[in-house]
Amino acid sequence: MAGSRKNMRKKDTGDMGGFTIIEVVLVLAIAGLIFLMVFIALPSLQRSQRDTERRNKMANVQTKVMDYQNNNNGKLPNDGSVDAVEDGQLANMDDEWECSRTNPNAAKCFIRNYLNGVNATENEFVDPQGWAYGLTIETLDEDEFFLQPSDYEKYMVYIEKKAKCDGERAIPSNNARDYAILVKLEGSGTYCRSNNG
Repeated sequence: MAGSRKNMRKKDTGDMGGFTIIEVVLVLAIAGLIFLMVFIALPSLQRSQRDTERRNKMANVQTKVMDYQNNNNGKLPNDGSVDAVEDGQLANMDDEWECSRTNPNAAKCFIRNYLNGVNATENEFVDPQGWAYGLTIETLDEDEFFLQPSDYEKYMVYIEKKAKCDGERAIPSNNARDYAILVKLEGSGTYCRSNNG
């Protein structure tokens, strides 16, 4: 009987143990791999979400251009331009974005009167990264060289009149009421949205 107790004790102490060094290294390697995959994928996912928000804002711009046309007998806004502004430098609507008879910049007036809320005190037409969008409204002439996606600037929205989309760029259209809205995407390329499909 004494001999069997001795054998039992040996079995009990032999079964006790922890993780081997190989098991610990394996778990750490798998955790590190998962962390690395998340670390690599997260910025790409965030860029993709911001680009989706930019596309949605361009749908809103198109709605506002249609509102402008409805209020102005089908005409598009006059040509004009206003630069993008860093959020930290964003002035209130009475200063930077003034739209009056003495300062009739078509782009500023379109931002102030159509792209912002009725009682906006600050510019609400802002990129997901915090910059106030710039806006260029211009007529795309048939003789003009087609703009490439790389020609468009970050934080700028372009309304090309007498134009339609051809992939990521605007090309001339014969219809005076046609327009294309373009914005540079953060991921890659340019998003073009047209009123004529």
